[in-house]
Amino acid sequence: MFGTLASGDIETARLRRDLRIPCNLGFSCGGFEDLGMRLEGENLGAEENREVVAETAPFQVERPLFQQTQKLVVGYALTSKKKKSFLQPKLEFMARRKGICFVPIDLNRPLSEQGPFDVVLHKLLGKEWQDVIEDYQQKHPEVTVLDPPSAIKRIYNRQSMLQGMADLNLSDCSGSIYVPKQLVVLKDSASSADRVVEAGLKFPLVAKPLWIDGTAKSHQLFLAYDKRSLAELEPPLVLQEFVNHGGVMFKVFVVGDIIKVVRRFSLPNVSSNCEKAKANGVFKFPRVSSAAASADNADLEPSVAELPPKPFLEALVKELRTLLGLRLFNIDMIREHGSKNVFSVIDINYFPGKSLYLKLLCSLNMILSEKQTNELLKIPFCRLWKDARLRASSCRFLPQSGASQT
Repeated sequence: MFGTLASGDIETARLRRDLRIPCNLGFSCGGFEDLGMRLEGENLGAEENREVVAETAPFQVERPLFQQTQKLVVGYALTSKKKKSFLQPKLEFMARRKGICFVPIDLNRPLSEQGPFDVVLHKLLGKEWQDVIEDYQQKHPEVTVLDPPSAIKRIYNRQSMLQGMADLNLSDCSGSIYVPKQLVVLKDSASSADRVVEAGLKFPLVAKPLWIDGTAKSHQLFLAYDKRSLAELEPPLVLQEFVNHGGVMFKVFVVGDIIKVVRRFSLPNVSSNCEKAKANGVFKFPRVSSAAASADNADLEPSVAELPPKPFLEALVKELRTLLGLRLFNIDMIREHGSKNVFSVIDINYFPGKSLYLKLLCSLNMILSEKQTNELLKIPFCRLWKDARLRASSCRFLPQSGASQT
């Protein structure tokens, strides 16, 4: 099968000599496991020096560099709710197969004493944690932190969240973006009616809590139809002009360079008749942007259902990553009703729901590939040459074309 018996013996002897494999020991090489070949004092020829080798423990040939297992160690510090939704058995299984290992960070121990980590993934609030992770970043610049606490803090405030959007460079794209007019109310919402008029905002207005703190209350939205309804709202809050958008919202999930877009049901267009009917109060939004409100398989008008153009989204995400300093977020976008590609960004969230998790795994896999490449570049050339010789030697067991068969 491997050529004549004589040629097989010669190749076996040569391999033993090149790799310095002792006699009377089984071995495996190049993926050929337990070939049953035991070298029992073969005559290597008069020109070779005989060498007596003591029998030792079973020998394992050094694994070539290109086959060595590289792992990506991801330390995570998440809220109990996020940990439960994120670390699903399926995701952990897929991660292990890709060489990605998730390790919990012990908040009761100094972070610098844990690890070593290749990536730190976190979603915790509070000044104490922010100081810990920023100190860790300074001491370990080689570790990828998803994401910087100062950048996350920015989008937890709905006043600063959308600042700078007007300066994005999207002039060469097949679409345009803007932010609806908005006003921050820190106290006494009843007296904010005059400020609304001065700022040029038009009713109806979407009322949102100013701070996003991870609670359900921070995601409760209301629609105020007139000045009197403002007194029913609890500050601090942001008042934002409502834009008719056909009842469909686009959630754009971003993980580094990876983008995923889904459709979600939202509020229907507001007509003048509807506005008069709600003049005596505020309307509480349903949970419009959750996964349960998916509109991906709904029978929608083409002009409403059409996703934003891919080149436009790629340019927008690239600009936002630079502006926000984030790699793990999602954008809530709406298309102005009746327009072709005029969009509004109405909210930004950090490390949102399950639609992002498998994309995150793909991004971590890319970080692992980059780590493997960097490690390979650090290997001295002489060691790479030795590995290449080892791989070439292992191939001597393969049948040669034209060799006689037994």
